[in-house]
Amino acid sequence: MSVIVRRIAHLDMDAFYASVELLRYPELRGQPVVIGGGRNAIPETLPDGTRRFAKLKDYAGRGVVTTSTYEARAFGVFSAMGMMKAAQLAPDAILLPTDFDSYRHYSRLFKAEVAKFTTRIEDRGIDEIYIDLTDVPGDAADIGARIKHAVRSATGLTCSICVAPNKLLAKIGSELDKPDGLTILTPDDIPTRIWPLAARKINGIGPKASERLAALGINTVGDLAHAAPDLLQANFGLKYATWLTHVAQGSDERPVVVESEPKSMSRETTFERDLHPRHDRPALSESFTRLCVRVAEDLQRKGYVGHTIGIKLRFDDFSTVTRDLTIPAATSDAAAIRRAATECLKRVALTRKLRLLGVRVSGLSLVSEQAPPLPIQAELPFTA
Repeated sequence: MSVIVRRIAHLDMDAFYASVELLRYPELRGQPVVIGGGRNAIPETLPDGTRRFAKLKDYAGRGVVTTSTYEARAFGVFSAMGMMKAAQLAPDAILLPTDFDSYRHYSRLFKAEVAKFTTRIEDRGIDEIYIDLTDVPGDAADIGARIKHAVRSATGLTCSICVAPNKLLAKIGSELDKPDGLTILTPDDIPTRIWPLAARKINGIGPKASERLAALGINTVGDLAHAAPDLLQANFGLKYATWLTHVAQGSDERPVVVESEPKSMSRETTFERDLHPRHDRPALSESFTRLCVRVAEDLQRKGYVGHTIGIKLRFDDFSTVTRDLTIPAATSDAAAIRRAATECLKRVALTRKLRLLGVRVSGLSLVSEQAPPLPIQAELPFTA
């Protein structure tokens, strides 16, 4: 009896928001560009038809970077970084406002192209998807190249794809040859391509876990793969230690989830550094709003509303807290989700730094089954 070897691809659009802006402003190609400014960052069209762009050094406020081009990243400017800190690193970088309507438009375009190859797609956000290519005939490299060509023809944008035996390796692999990369990974590639990577490259090993592993002399995925199970269990507990051992060997049995009737939709983010509820309030507020917006986008795209809003918090000591609130009228409105999630936050003692923040909507039903929604109040700020 033959064993079916899965072919799972992870497709990640390259510097997505910034790349969309470069379609609009092609004269900025090759320059450090930061996305995240407000109305003051809207370019000015001069009488001769040229454009004057705002510079990051002229920014004043408490906002955070939404994304940046690879040229700006070379200066150390990354998403979720405070804008004022970014201005110190790259003062002459161009600053542009965000345009989520455009980003959603190009997101729909690239996903529609991929759906022409297979409907076995797991939507992971505005700029990334998993694709189950197991039943798609042809060579993995050829399929990947054809998908990349289709996406570029439809959008003018590049993406990076990795085809691997599972989601874990596909996710890691899509970062290996960015931008515009096509990577094929097999189990034989794990020692040469995966083990030399920093342990934090595995999705699920955040900054705090990475620090604790480093204290044990475990810095790379290979170090983790060869670590004594007893050592890991003593420092991380049985469940997490077992997971660490499995992922270091490249094992992952998770399916590509294509749900017709989802039970819930959620978004979460692990911060690059632990954030203090009060001292890092602007960055937390920005991340909190973004999570609510993205959950709302997921709901609206799939035609669902939800009655129960929840949050997930993981603190710097790895303790995890969840809170839920059921609201009278089901919603897919970002402001309503944020308001309910804020009420959940008020029920948590925010005395420790946060390493992870998540927002979830459950109790889902189809929009077609709902009465028209009531008016929604304005969104609330992040509340300690």
